[in-house]
Parts: sequence; C-alpha cells; structure tokens
Amino acid sequence: MKILVCISKTPDTTAKISFNSEQTEFNEEGVQHIMNPYDEWFALVKALEIKEEVGGTVTAVLVGSQANDTIIRKALAIGADDAIRIDKEATSSLDVAKQIERAIDGQSFDLILLGKETINYNGSEVGSMLAGLLNWPFISYATRLVMSGDSIELDRDIEGGTETLLGTTPLVISASKGLAEQRIPNMRGIMMAKRKPLNIIEPTNMESQTEIIQYELPPQRTACRLVEPDQMDELVKLLHEEAKVI
Repeated sequence: MKILVCISKTPDTTAKISFNSEQTEFNEEGVQHIMNPYDEWFALVKALEIKEEVGGTVTAVLVGSQANDTIIRKALAIGADDAIRIDKEATSSLDVAKQIERAIDGQSFDLILLGKETINYNGSEVGSMLAGLLNWPFISYATRLVMSGDSIELDRDIEGGTETLLGTTPLVISASKGLAEQRIPNMRGIMMAKRKPLNIIEPTNMESQTEIIQYELPPQRTACRLVEPDQMDELVKLLHEEAKVI
C-alpha cells in the first residue's frame, strides 16, 4: 500500500492574527507555525496505522518554501517514510491541488489522505480538486476507515446520523475528528527524521485564477451582561432589541 498524505502549515492556534495595512496579506511576523492539526492528528496518523496493519509506505507532501521544512521533518519524525516539498508559496487551493497532481505523476499511489480542512482557511477544497485532477473517487469527512485488501469501508458524519460507504483504491479521502488518535514523535523518531529523504521539487507554472481582495477580522466580543433572574422582561428586551435573536 503506497499512501500519500498532504500536509500544510498553519498558524498556531494561540497566535495573534493581524494583516498588513492594505488588509490583503497575513502578517507572519512573530507567528509560530504548526502542521495543520487535521492533517497531522487524523490523516497522517491514520496512514501510519494502515501501513502498520497491511504494510507499505507513507509519503508526506507539502507545497511551500524552505520555511516549512521543520513541519515536514515533524511528519517524518511521527513516522512518514519520506517527504516531498514543492518549492513555492501556494496562491490558492487549486494551485496546491495542481502542484501535487503534477509532482506525483507516475508514482502510482494507492491512497491519498489529507485533513478535512486547514484551520486558517477552512476551505475544504484541496481534496476534491486533487481527486478531480487525478480522476479518482473522493470521500470527505471520514471518521472511521477499515482496509480489506483493495476495499475500504468508511464512516462519515451527516446531518442526523452516520453514513457508511464502501470504496476501492485508488481513492482520495479527507480526514475528520475520530479517524485516528494524535501521536507525539519520540526521540528515536526525531533522530531518524534527519536521515529520511526530503525531495525538493520545482513547481509547475500556473496562472492564479483567484485574487484575495481583503481580509477582515471578526468584530471583538462585547463584555458579558448579567441579568438578574427576576428581570425576565429586561432579558426579553435585550434578546429582541440588541441580540436580535427573538
């Protein structure tokens, strides 16, 4: 089983978010970056579980500059066998999907896993775009995955319940919470990561089809207002006139 895991860089969840003066670019100064948790905790770890169960290899792939190498090395420390870095800063989800599709051409992967979304953009776009470019089936938001030969049984949450699907490789799957449990790299894994192959690939030229016009921070939360239990009329008035929820 040859598995590819798509990973990406995201700001740490505790990072203070700001943008440049034109509000068109994220200000990365002083921001600590991490591997996207959905890619790391669920997609990568599930790929390693499959490898341990049926054998094979796990390759991590990332579209980004050299600044991402620490994140890639973490994927290798957790257990990936090798990694690919496509040397460019992505301009869109389609750019990421096309760069990966070109980079793996002819490598005969059986399964591609990635997180259901990145925690900074929440687009949930790369998986379906990559599957479309490869002409592979795509299943999103998987919460359970069981391999049986070339067949894969999956669960995913849907409105009001759970949907169970059966597919065969090759397949692209986006991972959601519950698919696997987080793993912490140990010292042996960290030392071995330094010797594992990290292949740098030149990007494919692609004209961007989208442009970021403006970022905008959400409005600051207002202070909590307390209403005495016997002041129900005031509470109703506030909910109606200020919160506008009734």
